[in-house]
Amino acid sequence: MKTESGAAQAAPFAGRKQSLIEDARRERSGGSGSGSPGPPGPPGPSRYADGFVFEEKHGRVTLTVLFGLSNEKHAGFFKTGKIFETFEAKLLHIESRPGRKSKNGATDLEFFMKCEVHSSDMDVFINSLRRVVDDVRPVPEEKVPWFPRQLKDLDRCNMLITKFDPDMDQDHPGYSDPEYRKRRAFISELASTYKQGEPLPTVDYTAEEVATWREVYQQLRSIYPGLACRQFLDGLQQLEKESGYGEERIPQLREVSAFLKERTGFQLRPVAGLLSARDFLNSLAFRVFQCTQYIRHPSRPMHSPEPDCCHELLGHIPMLADTEFAQFSQEIGLASLGASDEDIEKLSTLYWFTVEFGLCKQNGAVKAYGAGLLSSYGELVYALSNEPEYKPFDPEETAMQPYQDQTYQPVYFVSESFEDAKTKLRRYSATIKRPFAVRYDPFTCSVEVLDQPAKIRNSLSQMREDLKTLHGALEKFSSS
Repeated sequence: MKTESGAAQAAPFAGRKQSLIEDARRERSGGSGSGSPGPPGPPGPSRYADGFVFEEKHGRVTLTVLFGLSNEKHAGFFKTGKIFETFEAKLLHIESRPGRKSKNGATDLEFFMKCEVHSSDMDVFINSLRRVVDDVRPVPEEKVPWFPRQLKDLDRCNMLITKFDPDMDQDHPGYSDPEYRKRRAFISELASTYKQGEPLPTVDYTAEEVATWREVYQQLRSIYPGLACRQFLDGLQQLEKESGYGEERIPQLREVSAFLKERTGFQLRPVAGLLSARDFLNSLAFRVFQCTQYIRHPSRPMHSPEPDCCHELLGHIPMLADTEFAQFSQEIGLASLGASDEDIEKLSTLYWFTVEFGLCKQNGAVKAYGAGLLSSYGELVYALSNEPEYKPFDPEETAMQPYQDQTYQPVYFVSESFEDAKTKLRRYSATIKRPFAVRYDPFTCSVEVLDQPAKIRNSLSQMREDLKTLHGALEKFSSS
């Protein structure tokens, strides 16, 4: 809607013949074009502000606009430089691309521009652009949630969920045990103060804690051979051989992390409790698994309402030693970076029914690979009985399936193989709407945001070099 001030300024813009610079300066000072001062404009957002995406800070606004430039008006591009000079505008980003063809067959140009100007100058700045270029219009700019770009950024991925907390949840087995709660708080504090790159903290577990671990280990180890998938059994056997897994001691994160890093590039990071879905999934993108160190209450050793070291070390770690499964886990993490809250909810549901409670086919039989199953004696037996419903793993359907975190699942999803699940997940991830793609760099342990053509070309160049190396190796193998 036009203001009185805006209407007063419109007529001089159409008829004046002075230079563009003089016009702009006159309007900037509040002049009407005839030499007499016009009424000052209202403070705050102007009549153009509703249409343009901008952020205001310290009296300056950031505008994101798209404008055209016909073949006949190429000189207009140089005039935009004069506008920038007049309004002391700061150009933050500019891109050009071929636009539509004009009537004489010449190709017009389109420019995408992001710039910063004084908030009081915004109306006149946009009006000045419209005099020298074509079709100035706003570009909707999606607000992307923050996500980590480097390994050290994981220090910020620490939002805890108070669900199942023994200090607050009366149904938690440790709620009425002050000594357990005190011990749990002490171990959680080790994780709370941890910073990326520091040595992983060690915990001197008590005899009672080791006894709880022993009971869980013995019970689960006795049924793993007939119910767990091959990859889990292989990983557990390696951990028993090389990382001290067994009944007599609770493994330390430091030694387990070193074991994983050698095999799949995954590493562990201590966490104080149940993380938010976004922070946990974001960490997986860097092949980092956030791992608790406290143990479940001794009164209920075969089940825990929250993640504990039995769940992490027995349920998750043997699977993360498998190359395909590690990549599958990272795929979910990469898909979560910058995703909307709605997509995070769907991805966390996918994680729940795969990494936590997934089943797969092997040699004609259904086996468990989900950590929630492999760390719970009762649900592991139940999941592989004839009671629950099985459905083939389909990410679109799985992402919408309600799940239970208080009792056994009524429905489990069965994957044909990890490779099949990974392929389907990658296809699903491609449907998540983000204004960019991401690529993990294993050399720097960082995430590169592919939001510019130059970055994409550079990544393609690196991939071509890798393909050349592989092609050369294949030729040597074929000729031998």
